[in-house]
Amino acid sequence: MDLPESSVSRADEGRAPRRVGPVDREELVRVIEQSLYSLGYRRAAAALEAESGVPLYPPDHGSLLLDVMAGRWDACAETVRAVAGVGDADRAVAEFLLWRAHYLELLGTGGDAGLRRAREVLRRRIAPLGVDRRCVHCLACAMVSCDGAVAPDAVVGWRIAVFLDLVEVLPPWFHVPSGRLEHLVESAVTKQVASCIYHNLPDEITLFQDHKCHEQHIPSKCAQILCGHNNEVWFVRFSNNGDYLASSSSDCTAIIWKVEKDDTLTKKHCLQGHQKPISFVAWSPNDRMLLTCGTGESLKLWNVDTGECNLKFGGSVDYIISSCAWFPNSEKIVCASSGPGSSPNRIFTCDLEGRELEVWAGDRIPKVSDLAVTPDGQHLIFVSCNDIWIRELPKGREWRFREKQAISSLSLSGDGQSLIVNLNSQEIHLWKINEKTTMPEKFKGHKQEKFVIRSCFGGSNSLFIASGSEDSQV
Repeated sequence: MDLPESSVSRADEGRAPRRVGPVDREELVRVIEQSLYSLGYRRAAAALEAESGVPLYPPDHGSLLLDVMAGRWDACAETVRAVAGVGDADRAVAEFLLWRAHYLELLGTGGDAGLRRAREVLRRRIAPLGVDRRCVHCLACAMVSCDGAVAPDAVVGWRIAVFLDLVEVLPPWFHVPSGRLEHLVESAVTKQVASCIYHNLPDEITLFQDHKCHEQHIPSKCAQILCGHNNEVWFVRFSNNGDYLASSSSDCTAIIWKVEKDDTLTKKHCLQGHQKPISFVAWSPNDRMLLTCGTGESLKLWNVDTGECNLKFGGSVDYIISSCAWFPNSEKIVCASSGPGSSPNRIFTCDLEGRELEVWAGDRIPKVSDLAVTPDGQHLIFVSCNDIWIRELPKGREWRFREKQAISSLSLSGDGQSLIVNLNSQEIHLWKINEKTTMPEKFKGHKQEKFVIRSCFGGSNSLFIASGSEDSQV
């Protein structure tokens, strides 16, 4: 009987709309149900099915499972053929999975009867499907070798596996993929984080609101001015644990500053002993030692706790150490040095007693301006003129990236997967440390004309690059 118009309107008002925006209501309910079942909330999932009137799976899903477990292969094939939205190729694969299962079970029964029936399945059911002939050939060979034959006592587990393989071929509406809701939520959060240009607080992500970091999460105000050097400051670097800051200057000194609980810095030690400006400092991975590199003079090793010089490296006047880096065990360093005139360039490792362990020298070793060791100790990276060299340790395999402009400095990300170099063209290039890299990402904005500008990674997971600039900006 036709309902009056007003009654139809009221009936429609009581029914939830099929689609809410771009989301299909029934799909959403089924995804929630699947998530509840996977989380162990079976009664809640069943209650949702009952109240919504939307079952997790269509009726054919349950009948297909029962038919597979009972070995009713003809009924299974009929169900597969009746499922809507399946292409011919996928339908052929689904039927192949069914008849292959039947075929291998027959081989597992043994005897002439089982073999004869298996031959019939192969000839009449599998071969006409038009699947890859190599698959059919392998199954034919199994009649002799019995490879893959399913023993009677393994049939239950085998059929469960067959069903799971089968639903992977069928459309997702037929069998909601495992973890689908979790995947959708994770994708949404990941996309929000990726589009958040100020993201720097990994612990601040919550599902209760859209993710958005604010500009104030990035340091943008001067918190303290450190006065301790008597001339230009050439290099600064925080310790790995963030408890100290080291600075070096053209006044031939380096200063170790302590970071207090209120984030202010106080002078801990003034390191004196160099006769020339200090161009470079390097913290040991355990932060107990500090290397300082003087311009055209020896390398010094300092005790962070006492401020005393423990060792002086490279005392020979024939070689000038230009850069150095630590290995991750804090027990070995690598240095690059160059000699006057025609003396060969050298890259060498040594222990904390100053004993040389390995030396690479000769005409093929370029004059190195900067170097680094990855945190896992597997790669040595050094730059020379326009080239970035990567040497795999201890195998010795090498590859390089070539820049069009001269490289002035090198910096490595915290995970050792990326590096940045500053170029004289006033660009910063980001390279991935693998042989397949062909093009770098490029960053512009800073001014670099006559001084060495050192950029660095920063923020959570090295998500930012910070650079100084000759126009007094950061």
